[in-house]
Amino acid sequence: MTNIKVIGNRVLLEPISKEEKTKGGIYIPDQAQEKPQLAKVIAVGPGTKDKPMTVKIGDQIMHGKYAGTEIELTNTTYLILEEEDILLILGDE
Repeated sequence: MTNIKVIGNRVLLEPISKEEKTKGGIYIPDQAQEKPQLAKVIAVGPGTKDKPMTVKIGDQIMHGKYAGTEIELTNTTYLILEEEDILLILGDE
């Protein structure tokens, strides 16, 4: 990936894809699939003067369903959003 510098309290995410097939073996077309809400943090801005960033690169998070803006870089779709739109950080424990 190209050298990316995220600014402010924004986070660059790579969506984590869901299963494209049901348990019964039926494939779900892209148009019928829900937008993924799970993502991996790829880049993090420095935060603001009053509020440092909580998330870090490599974290897996859940974000609001319609949060952020989709962007395409190097033939991959990413999501950029403000840290306030992150609902939770998924832990390893």
